[in-house]
Amino acid sequence: MTDHIGIEFTEIGEDYVKATMPVDSRTVQPLRMLHGGASVVLAETLGSVAATMTVNPNEQYCVGLDINANHIKAVKKGKVEGIARPLHIGKKTQVWEIKITNKEDQLVCISRITMAVLDKK
Repeated sequence: MTDHIGIEFTEIGEDYVKATMPVDSRTVQPLRMLHGGASVVLAETLGSVAATMTVNPNEQYCVGLDINANHIKAVKKGKVEGIARPLHIGKKTQVWEIKITNKEDQLVCISRITMAVLDKK
């Protein structure tokens, strides 16, 4: 999915992960605005990757349990940037907040994802 819609990871910090996504024919809805589902794909991708980076991949893996998104502002062209930051990192669950902004750093979408941390068998 990330390759299909052009998500690119741009920065990994001590408590965050950033990525960009183009607003183009792959990510817009019929009115030529960023599709809310594309924003959710960016949010889930960021949250999933960020969560996975906090566990030992030889022992555990993370999967999404729940995601929500509030779409705040329309975007018609360019790129959006998402940043995921942890709200809770527990032994069995994690909660991440993802803010998606436009090139003017205005909030486009805010999302929260809950991840399950599972043990490998």
